[in-house]
Amino acid sequence: MTGSNVRASDADREQAVALLQGEVGTGRLTLDEFSERSAAAYQARTVGDLATLTSDLPHTDPAASPTNRHAYSHGLMSLALLLGIALLAFAGPLAAAATCH
Repeated sequence: MTGSNVRASDADREQAVALLQGEVGTGRLTLDEFSERSAAAYQARTVGDLATLTSDLPHTDPAASPTNRHAYSHGLMSLALLLGIALLAFAGPLAAAATCH
């Protein structure tokens, strides 16, 4: 039974978030868009809810080919780098403020 009203499983939610993560690396999604969509994915109740979150993105299986696997891992590495930079950007002012007191 397939359809948009079918309840989403945890695996369905994880698959949608993985797709979203990969699209951050391609530049199709910003970190803010990823954050919003991944939060909504974890709250999704149906497969249709998840489909709405990814309907404007190409649907590829990251494991389908070596090229896709490379792009997927590159996307994850890019996401990790961006998150690291964001953490450093916030940590610098906090550390400076802590040393001023």
